[in-house]
Amino acid sequence: MTAITDSGVAQAAGRPARNWQPVVTGAVVLAVALLILLPLVFLVEESLNVGDALAFPPEEYGISNYIEMFDEDLYILTNTVSIAVMATVMAILIGFTLAWILTRTNVPGRDSLERLLELPYYMTPLVGALAWAVLAAPTSGFFNQLWHYVGGGGDIVDVYSKFGIAWIMALFEGTVAFVMISASMKSMDPALEESARVMGASKLRTALTVTLPLVMPGVLGATLFVFAEMLGSFAAALVIGIPARIYVITTSIWESTLSYPPDYGRAAAMGLALFVVMFGMLTFYRWMVRRGSFATITGKAFRPRTMDMGRLSWLLLGVCLLYIFLAVVLPIGALILTSLQRFATVILSQAEFTLANYRMALGLGPVRTALFNSLTLGLGVATVGVMVMALIVWTIYRSQLRGRGAIEYLVMFPQAVPRMVFGLALLWAWLNIPIPIYGTLWLLALGYFTVMLPLGVRTLAGVVLQIDRSLEECARVCGASWGYQMRSVTLPLLRPGILAAWLLIFMACVRELGVSVFLMGPNAKVIAPSIVSAFASSGTELTAAMALIQTASVIVALIILFRLTRGMTKELA
Repeated sequence: MTAITDSGVAQAAGRPARNWQPVVTGAVVLAVALLILLPLVFLVEESLNVGDALAFPPEEYGISNYIEMFDEDLYILTNTVSIAVMATVMAILIGFTLAWILTRTNVPGRDSLERLLELPYYMTPLVGALAWAVLAAPTSGFFNQLWHYVGGGGDIVDVYSKFGIAWIMALFEGTVAFVMISASMKSMDPALEESARVMGASKLRTALTVTLPLVMPGVLGATLFVFAEMLGSFAAALVIGIPARIYVITTSIWESTLSYPPDYGRAAAMGLALFVVMFGMLTFYRWMVRRGSFATITGKAFRPRTMDMGRLSWLLLGVCLLYIFLAVVLPIGALILTSLQRFATVILSQAEFTLANYRMALGLGPVRTALFNSLTLGLGVATVGVMVMALIVWTIYRSQLRGRGAIEYLVMFPQAVPRMVFGLALLWAWLNIPIPIYGTLWLLALGYFTVMLPLGVRTLAGVVLQIDRSLEECARVCGASWGYQMRSVTLPLLRPGILAAWLLIFMACVRELGVSVFLMGPNAKVIAPSIVSAFASSGTELTAAMALIQTASVIVALIILFRLTRGMTKELA
C-alpha cells in the first residue's frame, strides 16, 4: 500500500490526473456492442424473411418462421432442452466434485491431477463424440464387439440415444465447469470452513453448507455458461444424433442451411428462440448474486489450506482417476486403435494394422495449414481478448457506468445463439461492411473474439464478485488513479481468473467449429471443419487419425506455453 500512497502523493503534488476510465470503458463497450449488435440486426431481419431465401435484403417479411417452429418443430425444441438439462446437471456435478477435491482436500498428487483433469477439454467434444461412437455404437462398437466375442446376445450399450448425447456433452464440458468453479474456490478464505469443522460439522456437511454457498457465483456462472453451451452444442449432436434420427436445434439448423433452397429464415428463427431461454437464465443469475454478499477476499490476509481427509483421500483420488479414464484414456485408446487399422475392430486377431491413415492425413497440405492457422488464432485471440474481457467485467460489476447491467446481457448474447447461426450472421454483416477482410484470418479472429466473450466474462465474473470493493476503494482514497488502481490492485487479484480464462479461450478457439464453417475462406482454413469434412466423406479410421493429430498439436502447444510462462501458471495450481 506504500507504493499506492506514494503514487497518490506524487499525483496530488503535480497537475490533476486525467480520469481515463469513462473514455476507455466507453470505447471498449462501443466496440463490443458493434461486434454483437450489427450481426444481430441481420439475424433478426433474416428470421423475418418469408420470401425468397436467397434474396438479400429480404423481399417479404412475416413471422411464419416463428409460428412454424412451435408448430412443426416442437419435438426438436423438446429434444434440445431435455438433452441440455441432462448434460448440464451431469457436467456441474462433475465440475463441482472435481474442483472441491482438487482445491479443498489433501488428495495425493494434486498438481499432476489438475493438469490431467484439463485434458478432456483439449480433446474437444467432436473428438470425444467420434471416440464414443467407436466405443459404444450398437453392434460395431468396441464394447458390443467384446460382448458378442464372449458369447453375449444383443447389445449391452448403445450411445445413440438422448442420454448418450448428454453423456458425451457432460463428459467433455465437465472440465469447463471444473476450471470455472475451481477459480472461485482457489480465491476463497478457508477460515469459515475451519470454523465449521471446529464446531463439529462433518467434511461433507461443511462442503455443502459452507463451501458451496461461498462459491455460488462461480457455480451459477458455470451453470449458466454450460447450459448455454449445451443448447448450442453441435459436434455430439451431429456425430451421435443424426444417425439415431435425434434432432436438436443445431443439427436442424445445419440441415436447413445445407438444403436447397437453404432455409435461412427457419435457421435464424430457431437460433433467436434460444435467446429467450438464455435471457431468463441470466436474469435468474443476476437476481441470485444481488440477494447477498459473496465477498471472501478482503483486506485480511489468509493462506490457502486444505482439509485432511485421512484414508478417504485415496477414494477421492480414485474418483479423479475414474473421470480421467472415461474422458481421456478410453476415448484416446479407442481412437489410436481405430486410426492404426484398415477397418476398426477391437478383436486384435482380426485386425489389419497400418500407418496409411496418418500418412494420408499428414500428406494433405491443407490439413497442415489449417492446424497452424487454428493455433495462431487461439494464441492471438486469447492473449488480446482476455484483457478486454477483464475490463468489461470490471465495468459491469465495479463501475458506475449507466446501463452497465445491459452490457452483461449484451456480451452474453453470442452464447445464447448457436455458433453456426451467429457465424452466418457475422458473415452477412461483414460482407456488407466496406472492410475487405472476408476470407482472411482477421475475420475469423473477430468472430472468435465475439463468440468467446461469454466464456471469458463468466469465468472472470465469479472472481471479481469475490474481491471486496474496499481494496479498490482504499487505493482510490490513497490517491491512485483509475489506471494505477487497475494495474496494482484489481488485475493482480484477478490473475487466477485471467489465467483460467486465457486457457479456456485458447482451447475453445483451436477447437471452434460453428463459426468457422461460415467465416473461413479458401486461404484461411482451420482444423475442426476439416475433421468434419473427413468424417462426412471418408472413413472413421482417417477421421480418427486427424482428430488425434489435432489433439496432440494442442497439447504440445500448451506444454510449450506452460514452460515459457512457468512462473505465471503457478497461479493456477
